[in-house]
Amino acid sequence: MYDFLGKQDKDVFDALVGEEARERDGLELIPSENYVSRAVREASGSILTNKYAEGYPGKRYYGGQEFTDAVEVLAIERAKKLFNAQFANVQPHSGADANIAMYMALLEPGDTVLGMDLSHGGHLTHGHPVTYITKIFNFVRYTMSNVETGEIDYDEMRRLALEHKPKIILAGFSAYSRELDYAKFVSIAHEVGAYAVADIAHIAGLIAAGVAKNPFDFGFDVMTSTTHKTLRGPRGGLILTRSNEEIAKKIDKAVFPGLQGGPLMHTIAAKAVAFGEALQPQFKTYAAQILKNAKAMEKVFVDARVRLIGGGTDNHLLLADVFGSLGIGGKEAEDTLGAVGITLNKNVIADDTRKPVDPSGIRFGTPAITTRGFKEGECARVAELMVDALKNRTDQTKLAAIHQEVKDLCKKFPIPEVFV
Repeated sequence: MYDFLGKQDKDVFDALVGEEARERDGLELIPSENYVSRAVREASGSILTNKYAEGYPGKRYYGGQEFTDAVEVLAIERAKKLFNAQFANVQPHSGADANIAMYMALLEPGDTVLGMDLSHGGHLTHGHPVTYITKIFNFVRYTMSNVETGEIDYDEMRRLALEHKPKIILAGFSAYSRELDYAKFVSIAHEVGAYAVADIAHIAGLIAAGVAKNPFDFGFDVMTSTTHKTLRGPRGGLILTRSNEEIAKKIDKAVFPGLQGGPLMHTIAAKAVAFGEALQPQFKTYAAQILKNAKAMEKVFVDARVRLIGGGTDNHLLLADVFGSLGIGGKEAEDTLGAVGITLNKNVIADDTRKPVDPSGIRFGTPAITTRGFKEGECARVAELMVDALKNRTDQTKLAAIHQEVKDLCKKFPIPEVFV
């Protein structure tokens, strides 16, 4: 696959070969990562990387757009079908760009957004003070009322909405393991005259497959998303509008020319391929297995008395308090598991007393190992290996044996190249 690169640039070639080996020989548990099909990779690295296509299909600023238009229309139509939306913008370069464009479309400087607090599961783009977007818009944050069950404090959300009169009430998360009560979001948004927006980046594939609830079914106005994670496409962004054409026009204008220049047409082609894969019956089976696998891992951690934020999971991810349960910081836990071939990420937990660079928690999930073909039994065993490694983190003989078992699992379940 890298014939030309291997001859021309050995340094880059060696890095890519190294990454292939890392992915092949280790287990990927970062819940925001996944493997894509060979077809998605081919589209992503295609000839379309050469082409500028500023504007939208039929309304480009450069000539020579016959095939770019065809690809983007395919991506749009497939995205609309997947999510039961009337409008879709497939041009955002990332989920962060999708969120920023959505804010630009629906807000004026100084307007307020009510979103989930980062330490309770939200995302940086939902209003964390370190982000530049907080210099333009005002963000107010809601939290969980019960960290042990994951219940959102909807009464406090309503109180904050009545007090601050947000223009957007944002549902969505980066490290939250329970399903949201979308009807309550819409009810509160309608009461204060706000847009109801869902950031579905993590669960887009689950929604597309029908194994998680679709916020549009409850009256949400807009959904933003990434196209990787559970959706199993290339790294990129997506904005969906349920039915309001005026909102859709504002979003299109905010993406281009408001935020971005020429779209990445090779990535849009890869999005179209991934959306096509997600429309196949096999994808529903895959998404359902993600949930079963996450529950299998949940049981192992609960039985081992490792505290799970939210008490468990309704989706693809889990957040474990390893410092409180095992006396190990998140960074050491990440490094320990990485050394035995299990990749995940350290993560803050609700009201964490430790710093983000070495928090109390670890975040992990099942999208990528489910792509490899893991079922409940294998996922339970991986969870057992994780707990065993963390409890025996100074026993090099034990860790070596765990690493060998991880390698054996990877050989038994190679990364597939074809999904449909």
